[in-house]
Formats: sequence, C-alpha cells, structure tokens
Amino acid sequence: MSINVVTVNVNGVRAAFRKGMADWLAESDADIIALQEVRADDKDLHQLFAENPPTGGGEWHILHDAASAKGRAGVALISKQAASANRTTLGPDDFDSAGRWLEADYEFGGKLITVISTYVHSGEVDTPKQVEKYKFLEAMQSRMAEIIAAGGFAVVVGDLNVGHTELDIKNWKGNLKNAGFLPEERAYFDTLMKQQGWVDVGRASHPDVAGPYTWWSYRGQAFDTDAGWRIDYHLATPSLAANASNYRVHRAASYDTRWTDHSPVSVVYAI
Repeated sequence: MSINVVTVNVNGVRAAFRKGMADWLAESDADIIALQEVRADDKDLHQLFAENPPTGGGEWHILHDAASAKGRAGVALISKQAASANRTTLGPDDFDSAGRWLEADYEFGGKLITVISTYVHSGEVDTPKQVEKYKFLEAMQSRMAEIIAAGGFAVVVGDLNVGHTELDIKNWKGNLKNAGFLPEERAYFDTLMKQQGWVDVGRASHPDVAGPYTWWSYRGQAFDTDAGWRIDYHLATPSLAANASNYRVHRAASYDTRWTDHSPVSVVYAI
C-alpha cells in the first residue's frame, strides 16, 4: 500500500482557495495534506474542504491547531482516512507552540505512520522573533529525538523556514547574515540529519543539485528567475525514507497562476 503525503504553506487557506487551490486539490491525488499558515477558524476550514471533497468520493477528515493570536500561523492535517490519535504538545509547559506543531497517527495495512505538520517561525535577526525561533527549533529538535528513538514510520513535513545548505537558496551568499540561513539555525538541521538520523527526502532525491526550490518572494522577478529557497521539507525516519518515491515540487506554471508563495511538496510512501 502507498500513501501520497503533501505539505504546503497556503499563506491563508481562504485566500488560497479563492486563487485556485481547489483546482490543484482535485488533481493532487493526495491521501494526507499538511497545511501551514492556515490563518482561519475551524468552521472555515471544514466548509472549504466539504465543498471540495476527495476525488472518488468520501470526505476529508480534518485536524486543526490554530495559533494563539487570531489570523496568525495555524497548522492542519487533511486526510482521506481519520487519524487514530493526535497531539499538539511541544516543549515546556510554558512554551506557546499553538498553531505550529500537529502530530497525527494513521493506520495503513496494519502499520502506523506518524505525520507531523509544522510551521517554524520566520525569525528576524537581533529581535525577539529570532529568540522565539530558536526556542521552537530547540523544542522541535528535542521532540524529534524522541520520535526517531521510538523507531517506526514517521515524517515531519512543513515550512521549516531554514535553508539547510548552500544548495537550498539561490542567493545564499547574500543571505549569510539573514534569518533563514544563519549558521546557528542551520546547525539545528545538522543535528537532525547527521546526529539524530532523520532523512531529508527532498535532498536525498536530488543530491548535489541546487533546489528544487519551494518558496519564492512575491517581490520582483524571484519566481520568473527561480531565485527561490527550499524551506518546505519531508524529514522521514530511515525506515520510512527507505520506502519513499516520487518526490515532487508542484511548481505553478506561471507567476499569475500561483495560489500561494510556496509550492506543494509531495512524496509517495510505501507502507
């Protein structure tokens, strides 16, 4: 059995559907869709997906963790099959991770796969925003250590807002001192991949190749010149990564057909 897992930062789910997300959804053949920056209420999310049911019938099952501040962040998991369990706890009790970390367990063919939709802070150098980003990365790193130590099938997907290597940003030299490509941020990813053992499915699928990028600024000609960043990831446990195939970045055909500033990223996992 194979499942198609997709992640996408929708940059506001209501705006995304107004701009054409429904057409992509109908053609996506997704089994599980992880959303980031939902920026909507539960009722909005349920209504939008009820109006756009899965191809072939049935209904979408929706898990949503909204941010503490209305209209900000928000992560969701949309699936053809209901989850058997879900969790949003991350970090210390006094740490506010609402709208940024959502775990769910799904059973396929008698085997369990854990899918996590996460949205890391964008950060801003020398501001409290960067402090919060480091707190989140530390909490995420700690939780991911627990997950991989437990073994089994798990994948962390989402907008992680860090380009891990020089291959992940077109203009990496110009961003060495900017949030998203700071040495301190990238060190967390070194720990995840090199020490903990998580597999970056995108990079494993495209070794030693620039990109493929998943985000482009709306400003200037970034999309047209492919001056992008690869910040949307599938980080899988080794056992799941060994069964991964068909890594794909769903890049829009043109600037004016985009429904978000990110591209959906899909991977098929054999379970």
